Amino acid sequence: MRIDFSEKIPNNVGLKENRRLQRALENWQPHYIQWWRDLGPVESQELDIYLRTAIDIGAEGWANYDYVRMPEYRWGIFLTPPEEGRQINFGMNKGKPAWQDVPGEHRADLRRLIVTQGDTEPASVEQQRLLGKVCPSLYDLRNLFQINVEEGRHLWAMVYLLHTYFGRDGREEAEAMLERHSGDPDKPRILQAFNEETPDWLAFFMFTYFTDRDGKFQLLSLAESGFDPLSRTCRFMLTEEAHHMFVGETGVMRVAQRTCELMREHDTNDVRAHGGIDLPTIQKYLNFHFSCSVDLFGQELSTNAANFYTAGLKGRHRETKFEDDHVLEDSTYRVPEIRGDDIVMVEAPALTSINEHLRDDYVVDCQRGVERWNKVIRKHGVDFELTLPHRAFHRRIGLFAEERFSPQGQRVSEAEWNRRRDEWLPSAEDHAFVRTVMQPVTEPGKMANWVAPPARGVDGKPPDFEYVRFN
Repeated sequence: MRIDFSEKIPNNVGLKENRRLQRALENWQPHYIQWWRDLGPVESQELDIYLRTAIDIGAEGWANYDYVRMPEYRWGIFLTPPEEGRQINFGMNKGKPAWQDVPGEHRADLRRLIVTQGDTEPASVEQQRLLGKVCPSLYDLRNLFQINVEEGRHLWAMVYLLHTYFGRDGREEAEAMLERHSGDPDKPRILQAFNEETPDWLAFFMFTYFTDRDGKFQLLSLAESGFDPLSRTCRFMLTEEAHHMFVGETGVMRVAQRTCELMREHDTNDVRAHGGIDLPTIQKYLNFHFSCSVDLFGQELSTNAANFYTAGLKGRHRETKFEDDHVLEDSTYRVPEIRGDDIVMVEAPALTSINEHLRDDYVVDCQRGVERWNKVIRKHGVDFELTLPHRAFHRRIGLFAEERFSPQGQRVSEAEWNRRRDEWLPSAEDHAFVRTVMQPVTEPGKMANWVAPPARGVDGKPPDFEYVRFN
């Protein structure tokens, strides 16, 4: 299962043995490179960047570090090794051999799942394309570019599946993923969170913490799929996704740390006067990105999710860890319901509650990072606590989409919402201020004033290493 780097498209799927598929993907490749040049990171084509590249699938050798120019990055197609005798672990096909080809009756649903996942990958690159111009350090710039190239590779992973298993329809869907663009009024990305702007680095850190964490849970669910090529593809993608969330978690932590340092240094809460980002603004950014990300899990009660599960297409994350029958026909799960001004928990069929179960696990996972951020704030003796807003807050999908709730989960009128919106979500003034502190810092070892240095560098290198070389 070693990766063959002698091919035009690096891969470990034996691409050269399928000349027709190889030609189709090589025909798609120039369109991808053109998309990268047009909508990838701006003013970055000639930079030498200290990037990691997969060189093997094994745990000890899947990443290699060296200077690379992004247009020359070896985007490839990598699957984890096949698991001998793998079976479907859930749904009506539980116990049957995992599918190596697309089952005809599930073709449309599988294609939909792959296209939806694939569409998110280039979308995030488009959202982040301007951030390099205002990087807080070379360390951060390198991390941004690492995430960008890996999101690009994740697009390749989904395109490979579409080309290999879905014929003409798959090829057309692969083309369409380069035709839709984040925020495009005529051809937007499929999911709304990927049409939002990422205008500054605080938004980027929040996005990589919250929205990439949704990606983690979606990939974990798809990794359980009875369609084995999809499962193996997602399992490898998860090895790269962890770094994206690390960048987000440590990024927000470093912003909070620097804010607290400025508060103590100047004995004031008004850190804006000293070039810092105040904690209430960090909270408002958190509210926005968390609420957008919980929307990505879909409706609380979903027949589509139930059908995907029953068919064996998409499971619960870490499906085999659950101590139940993995069929769920007679099981229930507690979901929220609005009664008057209150939100109550009621029993619902576990099958149609799959989305909400996944959202619950996601919220628990998010909370762990928030607690680590608060530990940094407490360490500096600052009386402030970051909190996740209630899941009913600022929702555009599902039970709460047409409702107004405060971050504490209290129902409010439309008038109160309009009056207090800027208290709960970033205002135009907040965005304008944060943009003023986004001044580029590109000298090795230097750091923007609004963010603390990292605790350690990349690949054992010191934080002042020249992670990006300007030619």
